[in-house]
Amino acid sequence: MRFVWVGFHVEGIAALEALLAAGAPIQGVLTLRSDLRAKRSGGGDYGPVCARHRIPLHEITNINDPDAQALLADLAPDIVFVIGWHQIVRPATLRLARVGMIGAHASLLPHNRGSAPINWAIIRGEAETGNSLIWLAEDVDAGDVILQTAFAITPYDTCATLYAHVAESNRDMLVAVLPRLLAGERPSQPQVPTTEPVLPRRRPADGNVDWACPNRVVYDFVRGLTRPYPGAFSRLEGRQWRIWQAALLPAPPPDTPPAPPGAVLGRVISPIDEACGQLVACGHGAVLLLELEGDDGAVLRGRALSEQHWAGKRWTDA
Repeated sequence: MRFVWVGFHVEGIAALEALLAAGAPIQGVLTLRSDLRAKRSGGGDYGPVCARHRIPLHEITNINDPDAQALLADLAPDIVFVIGWHQIVRPATLRLARVGMIGAHASLLPHNRGSAPINWAIIRGEAETGNSLIWLAEDVDAGDVILQTAFAITPYDTCATLYAHVAESNRDMLVAVLPRLLAGERPSQPQVPTTEPVLPRRRPADGNVDWACPNRVVYDFVRGLTRPYPGAFSRLEGRQWRIWQAALLPAPPPDTPPAPPGAVLGRVISPIDEACGQLVACGHGAVLLLELEGDDGAVLRGRALSEQHWAGKRWTDA
């Protein structure tokens, strides 16, 4: 058996390392060219892993380009692992693997097919997500399932912590299925048919906070888009700020007079630096802003954030 690995995202590094340690016959690794990788969220450097295991590393720009296809053809793979890649693998490229190409999608397919499933799951307030190891097919995220791993979304999770679970499950599922692949098996289970729409792609401009939403929705929005993603953002007095961290406050009593959404209610001060911040009204309730980054790159957190005299000012659409 001859294997090839395709990936650039940090979520695949631990899985590749584990497969190589288990003796997987990986003939080469294809990764995104370094200048392009630097522009994408969650990019990871596969160089050290390949150097330790003396595996050839090839930088490409697009998996479907003729150069990448020629490279794959020369490597003559039986199976290609496409883990943490951002481009849809087209049919002509899929056919270059004798047995097939294996990918991972960070949801419990067929639920949440499409782009940014972890981010969308948090933004939508879902309580559970997972990861699916699948055989890639011509239709997006529609291939037969090999294995699945479920995990809860707690109120304390962010997109970063959930992607850590994804990385762990990539490793565990691939190592678990490796003996069957080496034996020439092709384990698979067809996906259950669904009418659920495919998730739309998220772009940095989609991070604009809607302060008219309830505080839980705003809180989920912030933690669903935080690092390593571009972040939620809003404007205060004409200046744009990224909101990297926030805290959710309890719902106010029913007879509490509502404040205008986006209004800064005041400073939150504490001897514990991490607890300091700015309290902001939402459509219902409020959130505590804990870390901001200005459009000039200046970061405010802790005491430096709580010392801003913003009470009575109002956050607006960016």
